[in-house]
Amino acid sequence: MEPHGARRERWIDEAAGPIVRPYAMTRGRTRPVGEPLDIVAIIVATGRAPAERMRLSREQRRLLALCRRPHTIADLASDSGLPLGVIRVLAGDLLDQGLVAVQQWTPPTAQVDQNLLRRVLDELRAL
Repeated sequence: MEPHGARRERWIDEAAGPIVRPYAMTRGRTRPVGEPLDIVAIIVATGRAPAERMRLSREQRRLLALCRRPHTIADLASDSGLPLGVIRVLAGDLLDQGLVAVQQWTPPTAQVDQNLLRRVLDELRAL
């Protein structure tokens, strides 16, 4: 008999772990507190320690560990096995708390080879 108030986790099997509904991981929220994160936004851990009053969920700790290396929101969803909406909310919380930051991706600037462009244009004209 379980003590009064004890919660019993449902398990599918030992390998699957406990069943936790996505809305329970986000406390019922479907959107992050701040701006919604794009699926290709690159997230990286800042290295800051959580405030004493802050308790991170198991999923948030897992995301923070993954973010030691830059990850996109889509990659975090894929690597963690969590739904994209859940990742957006949890990552948004971590961002709001200053534990992760969004890295701006800047495409490499390509040096345009003028001679190559002239040759291509000449070949096109020859057609």
